[in-house]
Amino acid sequence: MENKWRAWLSRIMEKGKMPKKNQLLILMLIGILLVVIVFPVSDSNEGTGAISKEENEAVDIQETENYEKSLERRVAKTLEYVDGVGRAEVMITLKSSGEKIIEKDQQTSSQKTDEKDSKGGTRTSEDRITDYNSVYEQESDGAQSPYVSKEMAPEIEGVVVIADGGDNPVVVQNITEAVQALFGVEAHKIKIMKRTDT
Repeated sequence: MENKWRAWLSRIMEKGKMPKKNQLLILMLIGILLVVIVFPVSDSNEGTGAISKEENEAVDIQETENYEKSLERRVAKTLEYVDGVGRAEVMITLKSSGEKIIEKDQQTSSQKTDEKDSKGGTRTSEDRITDYNSVYEQESDGAQSPYVSKEMAPEIEGVVVIADGGDNPVVVQNITEAVQALFGVEAHKIKIMKRTDT
């Protein structure tokens, strides 16, 4: 096909005539088509603000880590005010990264069926079908995202507290009770240790 175009262009040049308007228009359209083929259109997600699944997971992991660090700092700072604790370091591990509850519409429909038996009697049965559809909200840029009706905080798996007073049984008991009151963590998932300066 390329040879045909070259032959056509060479014939026009040999004659010394300028191409007509229609021929110029065709040449221009062919040029545009070649440019479009050479430079493919970018992915539709680019420029729309859409986030890929991998990027979304990375954001969730970062948010979870920030949540952990924030909790650790707040608990350590609070415990340092308790008599006998002294300086404290806290490490918290999370069981999960939290949960987002998506709002769903519930639609129930019923379907009645009349059945006849061999003795001439009829029986009506009713089947109920419940269908759940996610509710979406529209962003200012026109994108739609599921409507989150409730967001659950991550569940705490365990807590380690390293404190200057970690060898005092009364301080250990106070720290354990404080962590249990804050997070509802069972006592065997809380470890209190004495801090050493190295």
